[in-house]
Amino acid sequence: MTDEQRGACLKDAARNHINLCYRVIIYHRVKNLQLERRSFVLNLKRYKMSLKKIVFPTALLFSKREAYSQNVNQTRRPKQIHAKTIVFIHGLFMNNHSWDGWKDYFENQGFTCYAPAHPKHEGNPTELRTNPPEGLEDVEFEDWITNLETLIDSLPEKPILIGHSFGGLTAQKLVESGRAAAAILISSAPPKGNVAFDLNFFKANNPVISPLKGNSLFNPAAEKYKKWFHFAIANTFSKAESDVLFERYAVPESRRTPRASLKKIAAIDTQKPQCPYYLLED
Repeated sequence: MTDEQRGACLKDAARNHINLCYRVIIYHRVKNLQLERRSFVLNLKRYKMSLKKIVFPTALLFSKREAYSQNVNQTRRPKQIHAKTIVFIHGLFMNNHSWDGWKDYFENQGFTCYAPAHPKHEGNPTELRTNPPEGLEDVEFEDWITNLETLIDSLPEKPILIGHSFGGLTAQKLVESGRAAAAILISSAPPKGNVAFDLNFFKANNPVISPLKGNSLFNPAAEKYKKWFHFAIANTFSKAESDVLFERYAVPESRRTPRASLKKIAAIDTQKPQCPYYLLED
């Protein structure tokens, strides 16, 4: 065999080897594409099944006319509220007269309204500041709750509760015990376990709950407390407007009651059945 013939044979062998390699590569690519297509089809089928299992029931849920709580301990309850009774719950340093305008308005709308004073809070605010009721310094948060439970248990239906500030926390305790059709919380004091680390929070509350004050009565009768009242309570008003509100509504308070917010009695068991809530913050 000549050198020329030998060279031609080598070129043919190299060409055949390259062709074989191309065929192998193409074969594996086709196989991979087939596997990928098959995997895609399977995934698509699974995806469609997921749509059937997740999206369709969800759409069906939202097509319902009534909504229900997701709490597993909650009795299935339509969101419509039919109660025509309202109980207003005032907060600290106030009494039931702070609800006078609200009570008149809702009574004109056809509701039966109650705005009870907490124990030792009955009377004219000016007179209460001048002559604080004997024993007010011993009133506990539990006394607030018991007083309202007695009232609500005497009513023909579960009422709608409207509570402000510490009255909002009181409303939450009444909801926890199953005594409300619904609750509206206005700037509610938080349950135990929710602590604010804001300097203004401590500045507003320290004059009242400071342990250095013991269990003495907190009576904002002195002129200096008008400045505190404006800072801690009526800070959305001008100082002049706050002073008017102070004269009209401010009452003495037991230090024991607000201190209860740090105790077990102020905890809320969220696993118990709940009624509809509406929260308002200023």
